[in-house]
Order: sequence, then C-alpha cells, then structure tokens
Amino acid sequence: MNKKTKYRIKNWSSYNKVLVQRGSLTVWFDKNSIDSWYSKRKTGRKGRLIEYSDLAIQCCLTLKMIYRLPLRATQGFVASIFELLKLPLIAPDYSLLCLRQKRLSLIIPDKKKHI
Repeated sequence: MNKKTKYRIKNWSSYNKVLVQRGSLTVWFDKNSIDSWYSKRKTGRKGRLIEYSDLAIQCCLTLKMIYRLPLRATQGFVASIFELLKLPLIAPDYSLLCLRQKRLSLIIPDKKKHI
C-alpha cells in the first residue's frame, strides 16, 4: 500500500484565500436560458396559458434540491438571484412550483436515494 503523501503549506496567505473562495457562489444564465424562461407553447385547452417553461420550473426545483429549500424559500432565492443579476425575469410562485413539479416530465434526482 502507498503511504499518504503529506504536503507542507508554504504560502499560507494564498492557501487561506483559496479556502475562503470555496464558499463563493457564481450563478449565470446564458442568453438561451433567459429567452426560454417563459413558455411560448399553447396548451390547446381553455383557460390561462402556461406562463413558465419546463426549463424554468426545472431550474427552480434543481436549486430547491441542491440547497434543501422549501418551496416558498425557493421562490425567494430565485427572485433574489434575478435581482442581483439584474435579469428581467420573474420567479415562479411557490404554489405553481408545487403544481408543476407533479406534472413535470423531467425527473428531479432525489438526493436521499444516493446516500
């Protein structure tokens, strides 16, 4: 068996900066995602059109799963990201997320199954 290699840290200030940056969060939305946020398809049924695309719901539910947020907090988190990035988008309402996650054809991986 190989012995574990020990490394000696020589530049502590650089090492500390790297450790602090591990907590940094960078979020970006490409132009295609921004353009696809709102749904353009018609349901063919009476009533209100679907406002948000499946991509938008998938994005919100993925953030919900990653950060283990309840639906109301997910709505606030997504809205704050849009505000920070100065994006002209509106976060889906938590009740809409609840309804659409049941009918969404995309699969949200469950973290509990992987543990």
